[in-house]
Amino acid sequence: MSERVLDTFLDLVRIDSPSLSEAAVAAYCESALEQAGCEVRLDDSARITGSDTGNLIATLPAVGSDRTLLLSAHMDCVEPCRGVVPVVEDGLIRPAGETVLGADDKAGVAAIIETVRRLAAHDGPRPALRVILTVAEEIGLSGAKALDPKDVNGDLCLVLDADGVPGGIVIAAPTHYTFVATFKGLASHAGVAPEEGRSAIVMAARAICAMRTGRLDQATTANVGTISGGTATNVVAPTAIVTGECRSLDDAEVEIVRQEMETAMREAAATGRGSVDIAWTREYGSFSMPATGELPDLVAEVCRDIGLVPSTTSSGGGSDANILAGHGVPTLVLSCGMQGLHSTSERMAVSDLLALADLVEAVALRFATQG
Repeated sequence: MSERVLDTFLDLVRIDSPSLSEAAVAAYCESALEQAGCEVRLDDSARITGSDTGNLIATLPAVGSDRTLLLSAHMDCVEPCRGVVPVVEDGLIRPAGETVLGADDKAGVAAIIETVRRLAAHDGPRPALRVILTVAEEIGLSGAKALDPKDVNGDLCLVLDADGVPGGIVIAAPTHYTFVATFKGLASHAGVAPEEGRSAIVMAARAICAMRTGRLDQATTANVGTISGGTATNVVAPTAIVTGECRSLDDAEVEIVRQEMETAMREAAATGRGSVDIAWTREYGSFSMPATGELPDLVAEVCRDIGLVPSTTSSGGGSDANILAGHGVPTLVLSCGMQGLHSTSERMAVSDLLALADLVEAVALRFATQG
């Protein structure tokens, strides 16, 4: 079994799957899950996401249990992810060339396929398994956002998509807002008649200086990501565009910070005798689960039983878990062992891949009978 999950992972990382081009990976997963006994289909989310395939939805019926476990990972990878050649050396899997490895999130996909295979062959109670493999996670969780709510159901959802060694359990992630602000001033020659101009860049700068940014508290962050504008060195800038964000595990606090940032921008525009158009996007809502309770305790107990050290944490980043939890399914994110995410130094220990598959299988079997 250990060789099988490694072979599956190596197969997957060799398949190109940048965001919106996941069809080849979806076809591989569809075949593997059907052979394991699942009913598999691709949803119609491609019309929304623009991907060349839909999200993959697979179901393995329960045996001797009335519980449903939802397992989720994403099929896309960040660039550069084409032509990945994995190398296994000294217990580590790494890319041979100047690409990412793709462990984010093909480690999660491989572990889910292996879990389905093992449970399909298991002689005893097992929960119903609902597998959701999404597209376009890396570009705004687009695949998860396009899911039909009817496809998101279960008594527990495990999203396999966090860095760190297996045993890590993410119990919370923030609400996330982004903005695009367009400041409008008035162009004028900077050397001949600067007093006739109204600099949109100066408005934007004043707004940024008035904002609280960085880590605001243990649950909240804010950032200005880009600023651009102007037409030439000798022209008072008539426009400037600023992008930024705010996040918080506290839904009330993120609204306060969002309003503060908006107020700073509007006041700076008014002071500069200009205007500003601000477009906010709520990228996703927060999710949280108590650190102790039936479900996190179950996962922690299983970790200890198979020799892993459990640890619960909150994340400052989002994942498909934010969307899936929003459908009312209790959700946890599991650490998968991936290291150096989103870089050409991405790597993964073979032992962590094997431990991840063992963990998900053991959680599923315990979940079938406990509670």
